[in-house]
Amino acid sequence: MPDVELLSRLQFAGTVMFHYLFPPLTIGLGLVLVVLEGLWLRTGDRGWNEAARFWTKVFALNFALGVATGIVMEFEFGTNWAAYSRFVGDVFGSALAAEGIFAFFLESGFLAVLVFGWDRVGPRMHFFSALMVFLGSMFSAVWIVVANSWQQTPAGYHLVEHVINGETVVRAEITDFWALVFNPSSMERLTHVLVGGMILGSFFVMSVSAYYLLRGRHAQFAKRCMTIGMVIGAVFSLLALLTGHEQASTVVHTQPAKLAALEGHFKTGPADMYLFGWPDEANETVKYGLAIPGGLSFLVHWDFDEPVTGLDTFGEEDRPPVWLTFQTYHMMVGLGMLFIVLTVGSLPLLRGGRVFRMRWLLWVYVFAVLGAFAANQAGWVAAEVGRQPWVVYPSVQNGVEIPGLRTSEGLSGAVGSGHVLWSIVMFGVIYLMLFAVWVYVLNGKIQHGPDEGQLDGGEGRDLVGAAAALAGHGRSLTEARGTR
Repeated sequence: MPDVELLSRLQFAGTVMFHYLFPPLTIGLGLVLVVLEGLWLRTGDRGWNEAARFWTKVFALNFALGVATGIVMEFEFGTNWAAYSRFVGDVFGSALAAEGIFAFFLESGFLAVLVFGWDRVGPRMHFFSALMVFLGSMFSAVWIVVANSWQQTPAGYHLVEHVINGETVVRAEITDFWALVFNPSSMERLTHVLVGGMILGSFFVMSVSAYYLLRGRHAQFAKRCMTIGMVIGAVFSLLALLTGHEQASTVVHTQPAKLAALEGHFKTGPADMYLFGWPDEANETVKYGLAIPGGLSFLVHWDFDEPVTGLDTFGEEDRPPVWLTFQTYHMMVGLGMLFIVLTVGSLPLLRGGRVFRMRWLLWVYVFAVLGAFAANQAGWVAAEVGRQPWVVYPSVQNGVEIPGLRTSEGLSGAVGSGHVLWSIVMFGVIYLMLFAVWVYVLNGKIQHGPDEGQLDGGEGRDLVGAAAALAGHGRSLTEARGTR
């Protein structure tokens, strides 16, 4: 049976990756809702109103799943990672408390107005609620990324020894809260995470819109939403290049072993930049690869011949796993470049509506959302596997070297391999059922589509049309209540 460390890491990775299907999607859809509500407020066109109503239902579903799956991870800190929780409790307690106070209450409170307030508050208040929900989703990401970034580049703390039941334990305690928040990697990582969410939200909108156009349904809705999604996708796909480069520039100085693993750079010296390849750790080389000579050196130092720290600088026990780190990183980058080509290349086709008549391209957009999900997942895998074997990196505070915490040192002493394996099986079954429910409910909402009775601008409807629209609104409220 695999050891408890490997099983615990697999369990946490599985629960985090399932949870992370939802937060970036809600962030991206939040921006779309703000745009749609703003257009409705500005033009008074009921078509924008019905588009906002439709995407609000989808947003609420993903918000509910995100909350339910996020709670599980907090319990895992106490069950599988008790020593880690004791070490970082002071730090994580502050960040998670801030997330609850400043983000979750803001987002969930105004979500009620967003979902149930269509005919109870005015358009301005409804737009304001959409804006607050969007900001709340981003604030939630702020505090989670701050906490995670502190593990990668700790700052604003010191180590204090405590005696608990006759045992001496070491805790990281905050000395400077704002140094913790603005640790060396937090802002670069935050912007990249938020950009990834915007890309996913835009591609999700384009996927559903392209599906409607291929089926000849909800054409006005689909064209409007696809146009908005394409513009958002193009802008943030380009921004991903900038934020990704900024983050890599930080990793050069704060986590050189991670950078070497990301690029398969084994020996210190001028470094090539691989477009793809197959790292062979035993022979310290990258097989079957295509590389730009000196490309990594140029990106890091603006000099093709400047040396870059390689994995040979670190002992075997301090090296991250290279193959998985390399492949997931290159998957993320490759998909990001594909998104740029796809969205920027499609923008000129919006003129005259040509993109809406190109069936092969619409099919590409239908399935491109899977790539957006994969890119977000791959980025987190590369970041987290790349920091191994450290769960909290060593650091220097006020000129004093402070030791980190290895992943193997963060485990709970009372949990064995059998317990973790059984919980993996249990969580696997539960999450498969949750995934099936998510797909079933989401598919139902997509198949139902927007309420087209109000897409004509909302003027001049006869009594029968008004009654039909009212009935459709009643169904929308019923569905929205079911997503709470």
